[in-house]
Amino acid sequence: MVNCVVKNWEGEQVGEASFELKVAKEENAAHIVHRALVRQMTNSRQGSASSKTRSEVRGGGRKPWRQKGTGRARAGSTRSPLWRGGGVIFGPKPRDFNIKMNKKERRLAIRTAFSSKAENLIIVEDFASQLPQPKTKELIEALSRWGVDFGKKGDKVLLILSEIADNVYRSGRNIEKLKIIKATSLNVYDLLHADKIVATSDALEKIKEVYGG
Repeated sequence: MVNCVVKNWEGEQVGEASFELKVAKEENAAHIVHRALVRQMTNSRQGSASSKTRSEVRGGGRKPWRQKGTGRARAGSTRSPLWRGGGVIFGPKPRDFNIKMNKKERRLAIRTAFSSKAENLIIVEDFASQLPQPKTKELIEALSRWGVDFGKKGDKVLLILSEIADNVYRSGRNIEKLKIIKATSLNVYDLLHADKIVATSDALEKIKEVYGG
């Protein structure tokens, strides 16, 4: 059971929240989270790099010179890999980098990564109504009141919302080191990459509903 303080828009404590997620055993936690992280980063690769072999390069149909009598090395095509403009030997070809991982394992890794960040988790009340218009400065000031450091080596912040209001998104999209995601889109990389995680009360309830089972 993890207990957290709930803060309002002004940064004042207005209540408490708690959550309990089923996490991996201590001896297996690092392995499962690492597998999920490698899978996510590997699956993000496009795998579209492609080079042409000697059979795919345009030209080279005519023998450059006769086989014997010129004193030069024999050559059958100007598109040999030995020639400038020729094909590529063992070059990259389109491929699928996807790594499979069971859904139960993926969710276990997310729960484990989220719970491991409990010390850096900040729970706040829903604040979408506090930003009737996009105001980046006001959102930065609110994050500072909640405990986020925006100094020279400031915190990397992950803001988790149950629903991303347009004004909140437009207020935060230009803030350096801030990423906004929905509670249903948690992933291992963003959770581990963040120094501070800010989540609304509604988002925490959504996380318990979606990932708690």
